[in-house]
Amino acid sequence: QMQLVESGGGSVQTGGSLHLSCVASGYALSAYYMYWFRQAPGKEREAVASITRGGSPSYADSVKGRFTISRDNAKNTLYLQMNNLKPEDTAVYYCAADTHGYVLVGPVPTYRYSGKGTHVTVSS
Repeated sequence: QMQLVESGGGSVQTGGSLHLSCVASGYALSAYYMYWFRQAPGKEREAVASITRGGSPSYADSVKGRFTISRDNAKNTLYLQMNNLKPEDTAVYYCAADTHGYVLVGPVPTYRYSGKGTHVTVSS
């Protein structure tokens, strides 16, 4: 069983930045496609970024140009750098791992492993 633990959330003002981390244990992160998804209160889950095992990133249109996903397989850690944050980015952010490479459009699948999330609040 893979354990994923997110950290780095917090409260920032519009235009601020946060750097999220997700530490994996139990299995090597290198074997998995990795994802960040979020859920705002009263809204559906939204996949915001993914990264292949080889390190190729993809982004949802809502965060493209502002968020950067990266992975350090040696540290078994996934990252999400979030810049120019907006109030609509307020949500609980989760990292997830799966052996399948999902696209970032449409309903968010039930990933094989996901963490418990970290809260991000952006105030105007």
